[in-house]
Amino acid sequence: TVKRTEGRIASFTSMSGPSLDHFGHWIKKRMARPTPRRVGQLLGQGAKSWYVYMLHTPVLPELAWRGPLGKRWPKILERMEKVPAGDYPTPSLPSDAAHGAWLYRDNVRARLSRPRADAYAHVPVQLVLPLGDIFLSERLYDELELWAPGLVRRTLQAKHWVPRTRPDQLSAWISEFVLANEEREAGLPAQRTKATGKHAERFGGQLVLVTGAGSGIGRATAFAFAEAGARVVAVDRDTESAARTAEMAQLIGAPQAWAETVDVADEQAMEKLAEKVAAEYGIVDVLVNNAGIGLSGSFFDTTPEDWKKVLDVNLWGVIHGCRLFGKQMAERGQGGHIVNTASAAAFQPSKALPAYSTSKAAVLMLSECLRAELAGQGIGVSAICPGLVNTNITATAR
Repeated sequence: TVKRTEGRIASFTSMSGPSLDHFGHWIKKRMARPTPRRVGQLLGQGAKSWYVYMLHTPVLPELAWRGPLGKRWPKILERMEKVPAGDYPTPSLPSDAAHGAWLYRDNVRARLSRPRADAYAHVPVQLVLPLGDIFLSERLYDELELWAPGLVRRTLQAKHWVPRTRPDQLSAWISEFVLANEEREAGLPAQRTKATGKHAERFGGQLVLVTGAGSGIGRATAFAFAEAGARVVAVDRDTESAARTAEMAQLIGAPQAWAETVDVADEQAMEKLAEKVAAEYGIVDVLVNNAGIGLSGSFFDTTPEDWKKVLDVNLWGVIHGCRLFGKQMAERGQGGHIVNTASAAAFQPSKALPAYSTSKAAVLMLSECLRAELAGQGIGVSAICPGLVNTNITATAR
């Protein structure tokens, strides 16, 4: 927003970092024309800003950071954000935080009381707004477009320290934003930098993995998440079909989409997939266990080999997905959601579908058990039970 930075910065991404000038104008406007809603917003943000008042206490914050608080902070952060501390923060944290306390005192009060009237951003700005931030209210960013023309807003279900808890999502958004602005500067057609689908506010930027994504319900599900701006991993045992789904997902709106070829019934292959996805794409936010096969015939006409094939795909495929990707979600500690495609056959007995109905009833019960077990970790579980749908599973069922 200052003259000397013009031409030096191509784009700017802000994460839980409000402009103090905008904050000052935000406060003054609500104090000048108070309404019940505006007063509530002021009081709400005032309560969230308790740490700012403490940091304005002379000397004590520096002593605390260089002493017990600096030593205990990794564990405090681990409890607050539910993320393993590991080797983070760096050993210099106590002195870094002490200097940070001084910066608060040197800037916050002066800027809030005398906000600049010309604090306009002269570069494209991307705002990443974690909806679970306990320090900064979502309303604090109201009317930010007045100061940052062409602002791109991103929201995600996370707490304050998103660089630590959502690194893969942030890196994807930043890369996309940087590249889009570079292409615009080069005179190339501007790429869309924000999904506009119906559920973009909920799923934008999230990592979604869908099995059986090569056709039918799986492909439609992948496309729906793509429209919402999610990053999509399309998994299918048919390589060409998975690749086509991933390609179309990007055209529809997914900022990134990948195709993976895996037979969900193959435990070792699923383990390798889970390792690859975590290493290359990140931890899955939404898992959709959709892959399945059909089989009809009487109980006595269904051979043990038939039973094994149906249960390996329809039940064990779901178990492998829940076990591997669900465990990664739980270890990350940031919640998530598992969707298992069961069937109306899970409820409706049929003398023509004994193996298929049994496999889907097992998926339904597995989902209900998992839902109870994972609820305390913020991981939801849904079982979807569709009726007859005109997809490949009905066209190719034996």
